Amino acid sequence: MRRTFRFRQRQKVEPPKYRLNQFITVPEVRLIDNEGANVGVVTLAKALAMAQERGMDVIEVSPKAVPPVCRLDHYGSFKYREEKEKQKQKAKQKKIEIKGMRISLNIGDHDRDVRLEQAKEFFTEGHKVRIEMILRGRERQHVDLARKAITDFIGLLGEGIEVEQPISVMGGRFSTIVYKKI
Repeated sequence: MRRTFRFRQRQKVEPPKYRLNQFITVPEVRLIDNEGANVGVVTLAKALAMAQERGMDVIEVSPKAVPPVCRLDHYGSFKYREEKEKQKQKAKQKKIEIKGMRISLNIGDHDRDVRLEQAKEFFTEGHKVRIEMILRGRERQHVDLARKAITDFIGLLGEGIEVEQPISVMGGRFSTIVYKKI
């Protein structure tokens, strides 16, 4: 009987982002209390005493500053607020997709117009468009016609169109990426 063994994937252990309380190693710190008021430069022992008196933690926020900036706060609530802030930043980011548009060397006028309208719609949504042309059979000998067809298509897209990636050729596949300049 054959036995198969499956290896467990090792979980990546992320080192702690902030040093807390007794793990802070510098003698003096710039302290900020839980309301955001600047207490000033104090010794680490005094900062730890203030934190214990209030039932809070000393969190090293900016370790590269001279002296390092520390904050009096509850570590759990501090991490919670930071996670919320990251989520807000992530929600504000604009996700740009690259939409594909395939044309052929002998495309009809109506088909070309449909693809032009689709590309313009993608631009209004804020996306980039990859224009692709695949040459088949005897078409591969007409590289100059393919380049001209793609540049003509880009020209028909209208004003403010920028070419992000120039026309590249891989075998019989031509592709370029364009976007609308705002």
